[in-house]
Amino acid sequence: MSYTKMILVMILFLGCTTNAQKVIVGAERSSEYFPLLEDQRIAVFSNHTGLVGDKHLVDFLLENSFDVIGIFAPEHGFRGTADAGEHVSNSVDEKTGLPIFSLYGGNNGGIDQEILDDFDILLVDIQDVGLRFYTYYITMVKLMDVCALNDKKMIILDRPNPNGHYVDGPILDMKHKSGVGWLPIPVVHGMTLGELANMVNGEGWLPDDRKCDLEVITCDNYTHQTLYNVPVPPSPNLPNMKSIYLYPSTCYFEATPVSLGRGTSKPFQIYGHPNMKGYDFSFTPRSMPGAKNPPQLNKECYGVDLSGLPDEKIFEEGIDLSYVIDAYNNLNIGNHFFRPFFEKLIGVDYVREMIMQGRPAEEIEAMWTDDVEKFKEQRRPYLLYEE
Repeated sequence: MSYTKMILVMILFLGCTTNAQKVIVGAERSSEYFPLLEDQRIAVFSNHTGLVGDKHLVDFLLENSFDVIGIFAPEHGFRGTADAGEHVSNSVDEKTGLPIFSLYGGNNGGIDQEILDDFDILLVDIQDVGLRFYTYYITMVKLMDVCALNDKKMIILDRPNPNGHYVDGPILDMKHKSGVGWLPIPVVHGMTLGELANMVNGEGWLPDDRKCDLEVITCDNYTHQTLYNVPVPPSPNLPNMKSIYLYPSTCYFEATPVSLGRGTSKPFQIYGHPNMKGYDFSFTPRSMPGAKNPPQLNKECYGVDLSGLPDEKIFEEGIDLSYVIDAYNNLNIGNHFFRPFFEKLIGVDYVREMIMQGRPAEEIEAMWTDDVEKFKEQRRPYLLYEE
């Protein structure tokens, strides 16, 4: 662990014990955004995480007599139950009767002009987890461009980033741009969606340097040192904070034959494979909601349970490639271990190459130190909360 990371962890845990103020998310600050919505036709980009207390934002708006014309839904759907990458069709919300327009599974960017003509303001309220390969921010950025092209205003009701206390990982080489990596940012960017949207505008990251008419309703009592526990799981396979904290280190197994626990009660918290040897721990992935056909379905996998790691240990390490290296060395299948998707997740070519050369995790992770420092400086003008 570096000295810088050690100091960061100390600050985090001291701050967690001394600051008892409740974080007030943007959606709860209705006095700040209700005046902006008066006499406007509103579309909402949200999912099951868009809560105002115990009510959904859409219900909250309708109760206050606002004109909501429809809902845009991301990956996993409006109710957050679809598998990763699963096609989600347009539908109707049973509770409100509002149309739900899916922006995932083939529909991204395909918004009919008739729908665009029906609203004036796009209201964004969704819980992100602060990682380059988590797709909610990508949908938001695409919607920023839709708004820019069609003279629509976007208002983001900001929410804390549960991984917002650090920055880690290489900046995406844009030749690997994909649906799991859209911007030249590190794997862990440490920004809220509001901050990231500001950066998209400021850095000219929309096509043809377009700018979105953007307003961010910030959170109260939040800084980047705040350890924020999300009130509901943001997606089916991030069921708790341990999975969210380990996600930056274990997601790369998605691009290998190794199971990362989809189809179990500990997704992103365990890893294993039927042919891995020398481990006492084992698990068997099963078909379940949110993981209907997980890797290594119904096969006993041998490997490692990370779910007992203390949070402070995870924070000390940041992105930890030792888990992927462990599985790579154990399976001993060479380049057959990696799929092309690996570079889309990690964002650069050198990580696979260095793992295959037998380099240790610490040496590989040191390669992106300059990327992290460069990005911290680049993002500073767009931050809305104290670092």
